[in-house]
Amino acid sequence: MAGTQEFEFRTLLAGRGLVESPRWHADRLYFSDWSAHEVIAVDLAGRSEVIARVESLPLCTAWLPDGRLLIVSSADGLLLRRESDGALVTHADLGKSGWNDIVVDGRGNAYVNSIGFNMMAGEAYAPGFVSLVTPDGSIRRVADGLAFPNGMAVTADNSTLIVAESYGHSLAAFDIDADGGLSHRRVWADLGDGTPDGICIDAENAVWYADVPNKRCARIAEGGRVLHEIELDRGGFACTLGGPAGKTLFVVAAEWRDDLPEMVPAGSGQVLATEVAVPGAGWP
Repeated sequence: MAGTQEFEFRTLLAGRGLVESPRWHADRLYFSDWSAHEVIAVDLAGRSEVIARVESLPLCTAWLPDGRLLIVSSADGLLLRRESDGALVTHADLGKSGWNDIVVDGRGNAYVNSIGFNMMAGEAYAPGFVSLVTPDGSIRRVADGLAFPNGMAVTADNSTLIVAESYGHSLAAFDIDADGGLSHRRVWADLGDGTPDGICIDAENAVWYADVPNKRCARIAEGGRVLHEIELDRGGFACTLGGPAGKTLFVVAAEWRDDLPEMVPAGSGQVLATEVAVPGAGWP
């Protein structure tokens, strides 16, 4: 049974589009507005600024250990790196278009996934995969056969990668090998009717996942037990833990409508924040 803790959200920003990829870094939350092709930073007072513009959909990000930001330019098949002066340079050539989410572990290994088909163009379903970009720039595929891979997270000890399988209604886990490869695939949690999108890990090794069709954000123990569940008034696209003590849960949420040319109505995207008991751990 889900926990009874009360969660009170405050709105940091509103009036955005398809909001995704929240990442806490250096006292601000960074997130992407896919509709506007912008990466935005916002502080806890709601002051925001655009820090990058990339014509990409999806548009996901992750921080390197040295404090530089990686941005997936899906349409170009490039992994970009934002330098300290704001310039965007190529970190790696991924070889083709169609990339989705990204996470970087504590050693600088970047895991980038692809859902495996062009959903927006109406292509038939095909399984997705995960590729690894190592700090020296080499690229190789490290996992296949994933049912719409979405958000990813790495445990604090760099030992495990967890991948949200949206079409599989589950979280998959892999051991991370010494060379960054993935092995020992297993079901970390069966989510029932849950449709996980963006995810994060806390210090008790529980996973928070955001859910678009079920309009919620839930905290899950390994094996699938629901620890907490938060209802939203719109789709939850992703979540992350941050703030000064690591105990602020940030959720990016927007309306989702299957019957519109633009499935996310303009202006419905919000950045929300609430306080939780257990701080974040690992990556992102």
